[in-house]
Amino acid sequence: MLRARSGKILRFAAAQMVVAWWFELTLPRIGLGRFAARRRVERWRSTAQRFRVLAVELGGLMIKIGQFLSSRMDVLPPEVTKELEGLQDEVSPVPFEPIRTLAEGQLGMRLTDTFTSFDPRPLAAASLGQAHSATLTPAAAAELGFAEVVVKVQRPGIADIVAVDLRALRRIAGWLSRVRFVSRRVDMPALVEEFAHVSLEEIDYLHEAANAETFAVDSPASVQAPRIVWEQTTPQVLTMEDVTAIKANDVTALRRAGIDPREVAAAFAHTMFDQLFRSGFFHADPHPGNIFVTPDHPVATSAGVGSDTAAATSTGADWHLTFVDFGMMGQVPKDLRAGLRELIIAVATRDSRRLVASVELIGVLLDGADTAELERTLTELFARFGGMGFAQLREVGEKELRAFSTDFESVVRDLPVQLPENLFLIIRSLSMVSGLCSSLDPTFNIWEVVEPYAGELIEDEKGGAAGTAAKEVLHFARLTLGLPGRLDSLVQRIEDGELSVSTPSLDRRVTGLELLARGVISAVLFTGFVIGGAVLLPVTDLGGALLLIASAPALIHSLSTLLRHRSLSRRHRLSAGRISSD
Repeated sequence: MLRARSGKILRFAAAQMVVAWWFELTLPRIGLGRFAARRRVERWRSTAQRFRVLAVELGGLMIKIGQFLSSRMDVLPPEVTKELEGLQDEVSPVPFEPIRTLAEGQLGMRLTDTFTSFDPRPLAAASLGQAHSATLTPAAAAELGFAEVVVKVQRPGIADIVAVDLRALRRIAGWLSRVRFVSRRVDMPALVEEFAHVSLEEIDYLHEAANAETFAVDSPASVQAPRIVWEQTTPQVLTMEDVTAIKANDVTALRRAGIDPREVAAAFAHTMFDQLFRSGFFHADPHPGNIFVTPDHPVATSAGVGSDTAAATSTGADWHLTFVDFGMMGQVPKDLRAGLRELIIAVATRDSRRLVASVELIGVLLDGADTAELERTLTELFARFGGMGFAQLREVGEKELRAFSTDFESVVRDLPVQLPENLFLIIRSLSMVSGLCSSLDPTFNIWEVVEPYAGELIEDEKGGAAGTAAKEVLHFARLTLGLPGRLDSLVQRIEDGELSVSTPSLDRRVTGLELLARGVISAVLFTGFVIGGAVLLPVTDLGGALLLIASAPALIHSLSTLLRHRSLSRRHRLSAGRISSD
């Protein structure tokens, strides 16, 4: 059976490679390139549809592959990703008897000895496993402080299926790596290994349980995770507290419970930015099915629940967020931060060549990249949106934004670009955050969330004193967003030589005003990048994320000018004091 499964996968891949070889390589070489390109989009869509049918038939890792590929807009054309977006991780459940046999074999005892009750009907069935409701024995419930649990049990034989699928994928990647047309654009073996790493972690429930506990320790009281029942947890069986509540995107249920969806959007965004930019350990799959909104009740049903409720209530909220499914978690390592710092410096100086070098340092560009084309595209990005403030960006038509994002993605996709795993997970999470928050609050403004975390990042990288000044710059930027272009005009007059003075004291004042004006302009530039990224994120993950990253250098420039302005003002006051004393 497993051999037949592998054969189906390899035959499908071989057939698609033959089609691609004929239309994309052979026909263009004999002068029929225009004919080959005539129905290219239809062929891509047809391939994605056939893969979708294959994935539904085989289940297991094939569905995960479809979901994974649907999010790889840096590798695949939009016609493919859009078709695969509809591939849901829902399959027919496994009959209860095989599930019972596997669970009892893993736990070393009968389910009736471990649980007071165990519902044979699954709560949910997925490609790798399924979940059942159960009740702990009175003794275990008294010890742990809760009785209702959810038991995740892997599908019998899923480890063998995953091994077969990964072996087939590695073989296909080897085929593709020998095709220059493909190897110039994507490192297929590395892409498969990235997927293999994530998949193997997902079928290790001990790893998921450890992630859940780490997440709970790192999170504030207003953000919770299910507690793990370690005595009933093995690599293939995961028993955890039942925390089922209101799904985060269920606006009707939230309002019925007296919870404002807009407050949920703000809290969720703050929580995810905390994970990304403070703890560095973040939930990499924060879709609505993995996030619950749990109302807090004044009377607790058990000691354990009561302690959590008191902690959450102390924050002033009458509900808290609860995360589940910790099989896919991400981290922001130091080396990635170093590459991003170099990228920020390049954007601050608008040095496209240095920006490309920083992207190579991060590991985004593969060998053979046409850096000149990327430099040209980045220069266009700066020219079209770089100097815009908040109000200007809001006036940019949706058609123009979509046109630019389409062009930008086309260039990126044609280049040999591949996102390192951690950066890919960060962008993926940011996209999910934007989507969920926008569904809860159509007027959601990500700037209100980005602002404090941008200041925090500067504080982390540059030290406490610089962080304090950065926050002042951010606050000052918000106050000056509505100012007319008077300062810009003044700076222009100074640069054109139209404003001249001979008094030394006034010279110092004008110099200080010029510094202050440049700081304001940089602050508005910072705001423009942030808002532009927020606008583009729902349209393009990559374009939006790059704009958000590009916002930091303008902030650093504002910081430096503010510090110079303060230093100049201090010298001016000391000088004035000496004159008055004389």
